[in-house]
Amino acid sequence: MTGGNRQQSGRLGVGIIGAGRVGPVLGAALAGAGHAIVGISAISEESRDRAEAMLPGVPILEIPAVVERSELVILAVPEGELAELVAGLAATGTWQPGQLVLHTAARFGISVLAPALAAGAIPLAVHPAMAFTGTSIDLARLREAFCAVTAPAPVQPIGQALVVEMGAEPVLVAEEDRPVYAEAIDIATSFSAAIVAQATGLLEGIGMEAAGPVLAPLVRSAVENALAAPSHPFPEEFDG
Repeated sequence: MTGGNRQQSGRLGVGIIGAGRVGPVLGAALAGAGHAIVGISAISEESRDRAEAMLPGVPILEIPAVVERSELVILAVPEGELAELVAGLAATGTWQPGQLVLHTAARFGISVLAPALAAGAIPLAVHPAMAFTGTSIDLARLREAFCAVTAPAPVQPIGQALVVEMGAEPVLVAEEDRPVYAEAIDIATSFSAAIVAQATGLLEGIGMEAAGPVLAPLVRSAVENALAAPSHPFPEEFDG
């Protein structure tokens, strides 16, 4: 660890655990802000290809090696795997004092990082409120997105600064409010996907080949209208 160098330069050596749709994109965003991506873990061929596409030249390493090289570790793994991963790395003495540890799960705050905290790491929970594709398209979308930040009060400015450097807007969410926040994210994501799939299927059923592009402006405008008037849940034509 090079805490002194980090304070002087403001740049971090960033390691990413998980090469799904989220981790490589956040790594690319931080690399664009001047941070050094020191390694990423990737198991499947698909995840390795994604890592190489989004982070060319970044070494693909085993998880302990990623942690050992990093001043900031991003845990971009499925929610169900997070607690076991953090505890397992603590049991093997891998976490380092003063190391920033950031997870991207919507449902959890920093309590899930307790084993890392006990080893002297600094916990952050940062969830980007957007649907990822795992491609460079997401870098542009990040600039229009918000990220939920949960952290101890002295560490909140660090989380907020990282979000800003990724191009997004930080919003603080209390530890106890993370489950409700996650529920809202799940509802918005699953409802949107289901409704669009149903509408697209209907149009394709009548032979419309470009159903997606036809519906896209309608869906975007309908969502924008709904978000502009959240206290008015029904369209005017359904008013009594």
